[in-house]
Amino acid sequence: MAKGERRVLLVLGEYVEDYEAMVPFQALQAYGVSVDAVCPGKKAGDIYRTAIHQLSPAHQTYSESRGHNFALNATFDDIEFNKYDGLIIPGGRAPEYLAMDALVLELVRKFSDS
Repeated sequence: MAKGERRVLLVLGEYVEDYEAMVPFQALQAYGVSVDAVCPGKKAGDIYRTAIHQLSPAHQTYSESRGHNFALNATFDDIEFNKYDGLIIPGGRAPEYLAMDALVLELVRKFSDS
């Protein structure tokens, strides 16, 4: 990492909330921050799917629509947490199962402890 360069890790999973992944990924890059998007069990270049959740006034909960295909630009197994200035874990359905992944939990603990 070059001196002064900022880098953020974006941990994603299938059917993550679309705008919670896409907006930080694009906005941070627009401000010159490098963003590595990873997903456990996937490699750079692999695709994962996003979801769009919408609250309907006629229902008591959200409906879910298919979002985008998102290409990962880094590999989860290659992460070195000390190379990052921040961690983002978007919402949606993905955190439900990411929270049970021992490697994700270990990674989050490292960030928290640092």
